[in-house]
Amino acid sequence: MHKLELYKAHDFSATAEPKITVVFIHGIASNSLAYAHALEYLEGDKKLNARYIAFDLLGSGESLKSDQLEYTYDEQLEALKQSLKKAKINTPIILVGHSMGTFISARFVSKNPGVIKRLILVSPPVYTVEDLKNPAFKAAIKVFEDAVSVKDPTVVNEKSFQNSMKNIVMDSKNYEVLTKIDIPTDMIIGLQDQFIASYNLPKLKKINPNLTVIPTPGHHGVSHEKYHEIGRILKEEINAAL
Repeated sequence: MHKLELYKAHDFSATAEPKITVVFIHGIASNSLAYAHALEYLEGDKKLNARYIAFDLLGSGESLKSDQLEYTYDEQLEALKQSLKKAKINTPIILVGHSMGTFISARFVSKNPGVIKRLILVSPPVYTVEDLKNPAFKAAIKVFEDAVSVKDPTVVNEKSFQNSMKNIVMDSKNYEVLTKIDIPTDMIIGLQDQFIASYNLPKLKKINPNLTVIPTPGHHGVSHEKYHEIGRILKEEINAAL
C-alpha cells in the first residue's frame, strides 16, 4: 500500500515567527491552484503575519493518484494528518476548505479534536439525508458534472472523481458532522451558487451556535469577495493572538 501523504504545493511565511498557520484544502476536480489568487492577496497584506500551506488532495494535482486508492474519507484524512505532522507546524492552525474540501476539513476537525483552532468553509455544498434522496439532487449533480466536463471531459470518468463523489460528497453523515463541530466555523457562500443548498445553512446555524454564515456575491469558486472575508477572519485571529 502506498504511503498516504499529500503533496505540499505551497508553503510561505513572510516572517520567521508567524502567529497562525492557514492550511488550504481544495475541492473535487481541482487542486491547490484554486487558491492561487487568494494566496496572492493574503500574502500581500503585511498585517497578516501567517504561514500559508496549500495541499493537493489524493488523486489531484501532484499528489498520489492510484487505482489502489478508493478515495475515501479515511484515506484523505490520514494523508492530511501525516502531511500536517510532516510540516512541523508550531502555531495555532486555521483550516480552510473549498467545496468538497469543506467536508474533508470538517471531518478532520471531528476526528482530531484539539488540532484545529478555527474552520473556514468556502462554498460548502451541504445536503441533508432527505436532499440526497430527492431526485432533484441527482439532477443538480448532473449539472455539476456537466460543468466539470466542459473544462476537462476526462475528469468525470476518473476513479478519483467518481469515488470522491460517492464516498465524500454524497456521504449521508456530512450534515450531521457540521451540527457537532465544536470550534468557531465560518461558512462563506456565494449568493448565486447553485451547488450548495444554501437553504440548509440557516438550519445548521440554529442547531450549532459555533457556525456563522457569511454571504457574498458570486458563484461557487474562490472569488475575491470570499478571500477578502478570509483575510478579515485571519486578522481577527492574529489580533486576538497579540
